[in-house]
Amino acid sequence: MTTQGEFDQRISRRTVTAGVAGGVMFSGLVARLAQLQLLEGQRYREIADENGVKLELAPPLRGSIYDRFGVPLASHRQAGRISIIREQTPDMEASLREVARQIDLTSDQQARVIQQARQQASFQSTIVKSELTYEEFARMSLLAADIPGVQVDMAATRSYPRGRDFAHMLGYVAKASADDLARLTEGATQEETELLRRLFRHPDMRTGRSGVERHAEEWLRGEPGFRRLETNAAGRVIKELDSADVAPTPGKDIGLTVDAELQRAAIERFGDESGAAVVLDIETGAILAFVSTPAFDPNDFVNGISQADYDALRENDRSPLYHKAYDGTYPPGSTFKMVVATAALEAGINPEMRVHCPGHYRFGNRTWHCWKRGGHGSVNMHWAIKGSCDVYFYEIARRTGVEKIAEVSRKFGFGQRWELGMTGGRRGTVPDDAWKRAALGEPWYEGETLNYGIGQGYLSTTPLQLALYSARIAANGRLIEPYIIGEGPRPDERIPDAEPLNEEIMKRMQAGMYGVTSEAGGTAWRSGDLGLGGPRLAGKTGTAQVRRITKEERATGVLKGDQIARKLRDHALFVCYAPADDPKYAAAVVVEHGEGGSSTAAPVARDIMATAIRRDSRRAARWQTASVAPSIITTKGAP
Repeated sequence: MTTQGEFDQRISRRTVTAGVAGGVMFSGLVARLAQLQLLEGQRYREIADENGVKLELAPPLRGSIYDRFGVPLASHRQAGRISIIREQTPDMEASLREVARQIDLTSDQQARVIQQARQQASFQSTIVKSELTYEEFARMSLLAADIPGVQVDMAATRSYPRGRDFAHMLGYVAKASADDLARLTEGATQEETELLRRLFRHPDMRTGRSGVERHAEEWLRGEPGFRRLETNAAGRVIKELDSADVAPTPGKDIGLTVDAELQRAAIERFGDESGAAVVLDIETGAILAFVSTPAFDPNDFVNGISQADYDALRENDRSPLYHKAYDGTYPPGSTFKMVVATAALEAGINPEMRVHCPGHYRFGNRTWHCWKRGGHGSVNMHWAIKGSCDVYFYEIARRTGVEKIAEVSRKFGFGQRWELGMTGGRRGTVPDDAWKRAALGEPWYEGETLNYGIGQGYLSTTPLQLALYSARIAANGRLIEPYIIGEGPRPDERIPDAEPLNEEIMKRMQAGMYGVTSEAGGTAWRSGDLGLGGPRLAGKTGTAQVRRITKEERATGVLKGDQIARKLRDHALFVCYAPADDPKYAAAVVVEHGEGGSSTAAPVARDIMATAIRRDSRRAARWQTASVAPSIITTKGAP
């Protein structure tokens, strides 16, 4: 049995042991606290500060694009959007289903949101839908508080106020794809590459995909910055702090030479037809209108276009995705006849030489036809231009030869791709013997020169080249460079080494073009009057075949209009300048499958040019009293 003394002794030993152990532990804690506060305090204070303030990458606001008068063509606007935070909802699928009851949100879109949310931190937001309508924004602002994890706010989004009007020219922006990132980081350092990758993963960041938006990406993009955010220990944002010293730098603006109102008027004039129109300022080379119709709405691409809508654009037989004015190539048809006439004069052919046109031309074992079935009779160069006599041009093309015609074609700007500061642009084809041997492995045959003489065969041109060609005639042969960026990253001048065209020859071409629109026998004599009480239009019609007409069809009558499928109808073309006596503007119009240059393309061009002149108030005022008789070379003789 334990005595009282033995019990007290045990208690005393336990107390001492516990006291010693407690003292050791307390001493350790004191020592650790001293180490943390005295020796490592500064380091941990710095870590605490870093944990408390977070720098979040902030995308810059993209630069705007304006027309020549400061009208915004690409800018920004505030748009409503819905986002969801995975951490704040016990069931994302249920929350998204509830959102889908209020707005249009497909099951595929819901699945993509869930997939994106799972690839990022649970407390980060994932965009559910951008570009809410007013009704959607109002409805969701009222109901969002009752749907777990869902938020509604406003954000800046790229906007194209003119919609389809400038779609091909401006292009569009979209979220960066893997291919975009590879292009955007090409040649960048590892540090720059990582920054760009982080930047373009931001939900508000977009990159240019085509047009000026893509070509001027670095100019428009700006420099990224940061948002200074206060966070708690878990990394969640508590509030946003002052970030002025680290804010992003906005992109730089671009001013284009185009006139938004002239562009709109030209598009409206085309109506339901498809085609292209280009209007140039002859004095400067500035492009005032650059029309390709129909077009797409670039606003549809900013936040992602649906596959169904994209497929509808791709399958449209009028090619709304295709920039017809810059990328489209067409046989110029009879609009090319001033090139052939210029080449003939440079080769020494007398402009008063007459050629008899009975309605056909025999060469070798083949008969070549004139558009006028009964023929034009005996014509010289002036009458052949204004009456567009094919037989005359068969003959002088054969006498001039393919090499000379090709040489003069290049003087007018054909076969040249003009760098405008946007994606796209085609050279077209200026054929000669060397080209044919390289492209087809065959020599040039003399019979092919006859087709060349009326703007058919292997020859292909763009509407931009046709407008430039007309401008050079109107400018007495002066070399003109077309451009479209007035303020911004304008490309270097690219006028090829060439001598100006002969002024006296150009005056003869001007006389012929004036005859087309203003003299008896001209193929577009009804289009010369611009309806402005004075100024007249000078131009040249063209009809370009897209199919071969058989001998049997000619015997029974060439099929036209509703008798054949639209895709088999001829293209209608017209090149022109105005005013005829004091040229200021030049233009080219192509109406795809419009059949007649005089009946379809010329009236469109006339109305577009009238609008261009009407918008030039200084010149319009002077024309109220000015003489309108053009200074041209007179020609003698008649058919």
